Amino acid sequence: MNIRQDTMSELVAGSNIFTIDAHYYREGLAAIHIIRSKDRLAIIDTGTRYSVDQVTKGIESLGLSFDHVDYIILTHIHLDHAGGAGELMNISKNAKLVVHPRGARHMVDPSKLIAGATAVYGAEEFNKLYGDIKPIDADRIISPEDGEVLNWCDRPLTFIDTPGHARHHYCIIDALTNSAFTGDTLGIAYRALRSDSEVFIMPTTTPVQFDPEALHQSIDRVMAFNPTSLYLTHFSAITPNPTMIASLHEQIDDYVMLTQQAAESKNFEEDLATSITEYLVRRCQNHLPELERSVIEEWVSLDANLNAQGLVFWWQNKR
Repeated sequence: MNIRQDTMSELVAGSNIFTIDAHYYREGLAAIHIIRSKDRLAIIDTGTRYSVDQVTKGIESLGLSFDHVDYIILTHIHLDHAGGAGELMNISKNAKLVVHPRGARHMVDPSKLIAGATAVYGAEEFNKLYGDIKPIDADRIISPEDGEVLNWCDRPLTFIDTPGHARHHYCIIDALTNSAFTGDTLGIAYRALRSDSEVFIMPTTTPVQFDPEALHQSIDRVMAFNPTSLYLTHFSAITPNPTMIASLHEQIDDYVMLTQQAAESKNFEEDLATSITEYLVRRCQNHLPELERSVIEEWVSLDANLNAQGLVFWWQNKR
């Protein structure tokens, strides 16, 4: 199933927040967001270097150019969110990169990011997904502290430290629209797994810094702002409600339980991935009984495998 997206969409009317498909791995999987304030732009998450053409088309459709970009903001430095940052910074000559203090050095010297992702995907798949990762001059990087407000074009952006998925993770609150850009902290909600009335949302525990207690706390901290919209990197705008957030918390706890159950298996990671896949399929079918099982499996299987890797690492090294 291939979900095609427009080059750029304003999913919440009047928000001046635009969603671009990063064309990462497949369409409909990862989003890049552009905020417009008058003729100035901020880009939140970058996809990979292969996403640059998409960003270029999106900015041009606004009648603007990369000269109008003030900030390139990373929710965190996993390469599906940050792999294109170096390329975009080269093009956006006036821009500053905004990145979590724990992530800044890895954008200056991305060698450890490259090594870590290569270990997960293998060298051939890494090159296919990410290509060349360009370093960024340290003088062009800023790292707001927890709770710090970036006063940009009369549109304050508040940076919240939100570990749990990764220790180098920000969520960003846009005061003007009362929206939150949540990266991976508030999970994943693919458009293919939605209906007009239901959104299937699931947590992401990809390697290597999953921390369930911290993730619970980070979700609650973001929701304490009572955001009217969440902009997830996977995949863009949703309207949160208490049932949805309770489900996210419940799934995190269930992931921990499934990990404990699989821990004594000789095929720990493989069995855990199978358990997570079945678990997510069942939950999604309860939310969206009209969807075919094959469609659900297609969209949850990649995440189930990566989640299992992260959970096994947490169980064996971090808990």
